[in-house]
Amino acid sequence: MLVPTAMVMADNATKQHVLSARPTAPTTHAPAARRRQAGAARRFTVATLRRLADNVENRGIPAPTH
Repeated sequence: MLVPTAMVMADNATKQHVLSARPTAPTTHAPAARRRQAGAARRFTVATLRRLADNVENRGIPAPTH
């Protein structure tokens, strides 16, 4: 990093990154509509995975044929 502008940019980016983890950092919350959509997608995914697990579990292991 021999370019002075790059050094300043790197310093600013590092400060912004380090200070973003502080407890006083500004936070943003997702809109309520987005949360509802995420909840619906989560419920759908859970139900689908549960049905898949039930189907796989009920199949069992086939008896060996000799």
